[in-house]
Amino acid sequence: MGLGDANGCMSGVNLRVTRDLYYNIRMGQADFGGIERKPRWGLTAKLLAVLLLLGAIAVLVTSVLGYVQARDALEETIYNQLNAARRTKARQVENYFRTIRNELQVLAASKMVVDATREFHFAFEELEHKNGPDELRPKLEDWYTKNYLPVVRRVLGHDVALADYLPVGSAATYLQYHYIAANPYPTAQRRLLDDAGDGSRYSALHAIYHPLLRKAGAALGFFDFMLIDATSRREVYGMAKEVDFATSVRIGPYRKTNFAEAVAQCAAIPDPSATCLVDFAPYMPSHGQPIAFMAAPVIDRGAVIGVLVAQLSIEEIDRVVTGDRHWREEGFGNTGEAFIVGPSFLIRSGARLFYENREAYFAEEAAAGAPAEELDAIRRYNSPVLHQRIDNQATRAALAGLEGNGQVIGVRGKPSLDSWGPLSILGVKWALVAKIERDEAFAPIYRLQRDLMIVGALVLLVVLAIGAWLSHSLMGPLSQLTDGVRRFASGDRGAKVEVHTRDEIGQLCIAFNGMVDDITAKNAVIEAKSRENEELLLNVLPAPIANRLRSGELSIADGFAEVSVAFADLVGFTALTSDMPPQHVVTLLNGLFTRFDAAAQEIGIEKIKTVGDAYMAVCGLPQPVEDHAERMVRMAIRMIHITREHSLENKVSMKLRVGINTGPVVAGVIGKSKYIYDLWGDTVNLASRMEAGGIPDSIQVTRAVYEKLKGQFAFEPRGAIEVKGRGSVETWVLRL
Repeated sequence: MGLGDANGCMSGVNLRVTRDLYYNIRMGQADFGGIERKPRWGLTAKLLAVLLLLGAIAVLVTSVLGYVQARDALEETIYNQLNAARRTKARQVENYFRTIRNELQVLAASKMVVDATREFHFAFEELEHKNGPDELRPKLEDWYTKNYLPVVRRVLGHDVALADYLPVGSAATYLQYHYIAANPYPTAQRRLLDDAGDGSRYSALHAIYHPLLRKAGAALGFFDFMLIDATSRREVYGMAKEVDFATSVRIGPYRKTNFAEAVAQCAAIPDPSATCLVDFAPYMPSHGQPIAFMAAPVIDRGAVIGVLVAQLSIEEIDRVVTGDRHWREEGFGNTGEAFIVGPSFLIRSGARLFYENREAYFAEEAAAGAPAEELDAIRRYNSPVLHQRIDNQATRAALAGLEGNGQVIGVRGKPSLDSWGPLSILGVKWALVAKIERDEAFAPIYRLQRDLMIVGALVLLVVLAIGAWLSHSLMGPLSQLTDGVRRFASGDRGAKVEVHTRDEIGQLCIAFNGMVDDITAKNAVIEAKSRENEELLLNVLPAPIANRLRSGELSIADGFAEVSVAFADLVGFTALTSDMPPQHVVTLLNGLFTRFDAAAQEIGIEKIKTVGDAYMAVCGLPQPVEDHAERMVRMAIRMIHITREHSLENKVSMKLRVGINTGPVVAGVIGKSKYIYDLWGDTVNLASRMEAGGIPDSIQVTRAVYEKLKGQFAFEPRGAIEVKGRGSVETWVLRL
């Protein structure tokens, strides 16, 4: 009887035993007919229902109270953190402007600035009446055309006229040419030029005052500061040498800017403690970046002779409000941020998403309905400052001077927890808002809600288990026997009941337990035999073929379009072992073939059979693989090396001869009492001939193998050899 027949018989025995035992239980002396007719609401069901109801009420009340209290506590904590963060940043911004204001007052009142304002005034007037600047006009226009107008057009998004941006007056033309157009330093370093070398009185004064003023500006942290003549309203000195240098804020190209507004405010205030702050606005000389100006009058003998103007970049305020863009480190998590908003609800600090993921920023703004012109301006100016509007409950309340916190629907439609309040800065009307999205803020609450549900479910399961145990205990031996019989009838062969009494029911329980033990023991024997048969079958056949046999397939025969077949044989093994004891011969050969089997399993080769000292293997079936030829050659190389190692270890002289061929084969299972999986076809025969006519310690292959692997292995042409039934066949050899 074969392995398949044995398995079938065992399964049949198993089924018959189970069926007979079940029949005996159902039809024996004990009448179980009443077991099936259970009452609709038995004691077990009622007890379980009461316990579950009580447990559910307790869990529900506890969970709801815990959830509400935790949510309120977390919400209060979040608002406290947002309030603290907002107030801290508000103080930092207010202190920044207070410090700038004090430093500007001190600098404007210094003798150096007063003297510089007066002397630059006379030097500027001298250049205004000097002949010659007209010759520099075309050169300056050429510089504007090449260097400045492209920037203006890119920022504004439309064409502009050159005349609208050229300076007015001889002195402005002269100074802009020498200190801007002809400045040898790059744009960001124009301030390093102390003397233009033109020999003018202005350049002589500039060489004296500029290093001092530049050092003072760097020490005070000014991006740029300028001296404006109070009479002509011309910029007689500028530290950074931007294109507003030497222009007039009264008639020049920047007369309608916030720069001109700051000068106009302070030029009429003869108060040394006065300062004038004008809110941020896009300033074209700074490439359209948001710039604010703070001015202070320069007073000499009670009269305003000039205005000292500090140019304030948005970068410092943005750094403070965004925490130098370290939102997570400041406790804002993944979605929180703080921002400043001014009149018309335009922001004065950058949005977090703009810095972290601009594509997502523009996508969300567009989805939220932001106007196309607003998004276009943000792209052109490369900043949302002064272009993005945030008009919601928080910004409206803060700009109205109110301080508070609450849940707000943001501009992108996402609810958030906000803290808002006004900023106390003389000259501007700003508000500061700190926020975090509600989903992130309440994430711990959501986790608590999930955990409470899990705990509640577990508690109910525990209650259910306790109720089941209690019900089971109260039902007594009869209930246990009834349940045991029912479980056994449903297929639970390990069902047993406890014996509490020695009466008839107890005897019935003992008999039932004995029957279960007897069936269990028989099943254990059957399962052990089945495992042995399974292991034996897998040793004889490949796993996919064994599975097909187990599924009931009687005739297994498959054709494979291309596989690689190898035959290996030990040269002179019979003569070598003729004088060895039989046990030694078997041990020697078994050790070698065991190592072959391990290599085959590692590489993915299917061993077919061994005949004496010959070894047959195939690659590419029963599971096809693309590189079957390469794997088989590598297997052959390993086999030769293993043979050499085995010879040295056992102190014998053995050499292996290997032949490989690639092509179609037919594979199938033959036999009934002793299964064998074998191959047939011309490919197999030619592979055998390759081994038989091969060279010891080398691998002989056919053209089919050579053509596939000639670029991977160093084959040597051996020429044509005579093959039985095939005539002359070309072969190649891989020597090792």
